[in-house]
Amino acid sequence: MNRHDLRALLGQDQGVHTMPAKSAAQQKAAGAALSAKRGDTPKSKLQGASKSMEKSMTEKELEELASTKRKGKPEHKAKS
Repeated sequence: MNRHDLRALLGQDQGVHTMPAKSAAQQKAAGAALSAKRGDTPKSKLQGASKSMEKSMTEKELEELASTKRKGKPEHKAKS
């Protein structure tokens, strides 16, 4: 069961809030995925994280991640 199925099952399909991007790289990947989802960029140009984000996230979720301000964010999140 993927997270979209789980949300539908729990009745949480509407008004779901994602976390802000944790790094500049994550914010950039979300922006690329959002561009492809809207049809501004060919999906064939996506790679790695942006490709999987485009497939698995809604336009609204991508907007929230892509709109995160980069100031003060690390380029890449430290591994925990």
